[in-house]
Amino acid sequence: MKIFTGLTPKIWVTGLAIAGLFTVGVTSNYLESSSHREAPIIANDPLADNTDVYAFRSPTNPENMVIIANYIPFQLPHGGPNYYNFGEDIAYDIHIKNNARTTKDDIIYRFEFKKQNQDPTTFFKIRLGKENEKATYTVKKSMDGGSTWETVLGMGKVAPYNVGPRSIEGAVGLNSNYDALMKASIMKLSDDSKVFCGPIDDPFFVDAGGIFDLGNIRAQAAPDGLAKLNVHTIAMEIPSYRLSDYKRSVNRAFNVLDSRFVIGVWASASRKQMTVRNTNGTVTSSGDYVQVSRLGMPLTNEVIIPIGRKDEWNATPSTMENGKYDEYFVNPELALYMDDSQFGGAVPGFAPLRIQSKSLGTYDFRNGKPGLYPLVGNSALNGTALDPKLYGNYLLRPNAPRSVDLLPIFMTGVPNLAPYQLATGKNGNPLAKGKPFINNFLPTFGDMLRVNMAVPATPRNSPDFSSLGLVQAAVLGLTDARFNTNTKLEFIPNMDGFPNGRRLEDDVTRIELQAVGGIVLAAIGLWYDDYIPGSSSSPVTTDLLDVYTFTTGVEQNDKPFQAMFPYVAKPWDGFSEGHIAINCDLNGNARPASLNIQNTNGLGLAAPEVLLQRVESYPNPARDVTTFRYKIGQPSAVSLQIYNEAGVLVSAPLKNVQKASGVHETVVDVKNLKSGLYFARIQTGENTFETIKFIVTK
Repeated sequence: MKIFTGLTPKIWVTGLAIAGLFTVGVTSNYLESSSHREAPIIANDPLADNTDVYAFRSPTNPENMVIIANYIPFQLPHGGPNYYNFGEDIAYDIHIKNNARTTKDDIIYRFEFKKQNQDPTTFFKIRLGKENEKATYTVKKSMDGGSTWETVLGMGKVAPYNVGPRSIEGAVGLNSNYDALMKASIMKLSDDSKVFCGPIDDPFFVDAGGIFDLGNIRAQAAPDGLAKLNVHTIAMEIPSYRLSDYKRSVNRAFNVLDSRFVIGVWASASRKQMTVRNTNGTVTSSGDYVQVSRLGMPLTNEVIIPIGRKDEWNATPSTMENGKYDEYFVNPELALYMDDSQFGGAVPGFAPLRIQSKSLGTYDFRNGKPGLYPLVGNSALNGTALDPKLYGNYLLRPNAPRSVDLLPIFMTGVPNLAPYQLATGKNGNPLAKGKPFINNFLPTFGDMLRVNMAVPATPRNSPDFSSLGLVQAAVLGLTDARFNTNTKLEFIPNMDGFPNGRRLEDDVTRIELQAVGGIVLAAIGLWYDDYIPGSSSSPVTTDLLDVYTFTTGVEQNDKPFQAMFPYVAKPWDGFSEGHIAINCDLNGNARPASLNIQNTNGLGLAAPEVLLQRVESYPNPARDVTTFRYKIGQPSAVSLQIYNEAGVLVSAPLKNVQKASGVHETVVDVKNLKSGLYFARIQTGENTFETIKFIVTK
């Protein structure tokens, strides 16, 4: 059986050209939920809802690891008078695996919170130096899977909610500033770790409205559905010697992929088994803790596990899965929408993502197809990860094509063995040894965020730093002359990115959609269908570029991250930054309210007959012209102004043009406008106007 032979794709010939294209794809960000409300039961219990988990090597202290677990999704900054806080009678746990030979968690940090009212005589959250619903916490640590516990912090302080400037900075409030309050809330544990607990800006970014509207991708002008929303975080910075089974710091690593420093990280929330609502308005909880939420790899429960099993998934510890969810990874639902023989045509937003159906002329990775399973029994597998004497029986399954890539990414990590090495140096044979670029293999067979702590941190100010994580590391390893002229093991920038751990900046939605679209298969030499095997053409084909340059439209957080621990961004405050539900631009900056009415009569109300009604534009998006339709209740002077996303006036089609009462349409020529998001402000008289958004595409 002839396999993977005679192919000599000339990767390096086109390296410079594709590198240029890739640079454009990475740096041209369109500014605009990992696990927010992802299951029916937990959607009704936000205090126990995991939203995200991050694990990355500290960019400021290379011997430490940062682990962040976030909870309580979609917090409106102005959500008073009872602002958000961690829940009592909930165990918030951070789990670490460092030994594949054990069946339970090797390290658990447990956080338990208590709240008190310092001034129960007021309805305010903060007044005269006192805080209500003020939270403190204890931290316990277990090294035997939860059988025994040691207290490593007895009285931790939770940073107060960022209510507003009078509450935080004023003499009638806490008489401080939020930077100082965050710094004062960083606690030291007895095991040399440090921790911060409190509200922060939600670091996840995604066009949630578009994604969940049946994949309604709006790549050119997507809003960040989590802009100016907060979550609560447990952020830890832990010495690496406390996390590795080897009990040594990462500065003792043999190389950048030393397998002794691979750990798995996941987080959970558990509630007491019994809850009693008393007639005096109190609630009593008792019994053992029962897990109600968990999170390891981002988006697993949200978009991979079907709704009928989401609650079950949340209740199952990552260390006790035993393969019962594998079917959703080896034939993922998302892949059906990237396959024109299935439902690809029904989801045009995923059109650039098309899975290989005849890679190298033979191998079909669409759902239910054989993938690489026909290679079973072939001697070419000997010595590779697909060898049945190694992991072949797990990775090669009949009619389960993604058991070779998606399953290990989520469930075991990926070993530094062929075929899981870059196509660089393989000379067209994916089963040959190539350039190493990942080893986060920890075969505990459960969903968790696996990270090799030995991989150095890519400096955040480096021109090589990319939110595409390992995808961009693969691009550099395939195309950049610094790395693609040899097959030696060396650090490539972004090897510390998702899915080798997860940094705050990583665009995990984009990366996971690209992975389902087959980009990992392509990186190791299983090229896309439009590559002709045996030809002299480059494997950098149109299909590959389509997948690589695919974007969801939101590629970075709405707020810069901090340079020092806890690294997350400060929470939005409820006074000046809490009105994004009305309108905001792609940077998360507040726009004028969509309906701003002022009047000089005694009640401050405009007469109903002059209100603008039913303001809309069509077509939207527009290419050459767009029409604005609106209704006014009585004769009035009408103005129409067009602003770009930076707030600059670019056109004024109407200026105080007298219009009769009724419905009107104004056609606007947009041929001279660049592609992007625009705002149209229609005004009647001096004080009544409405602002709507529209998109121009070329």
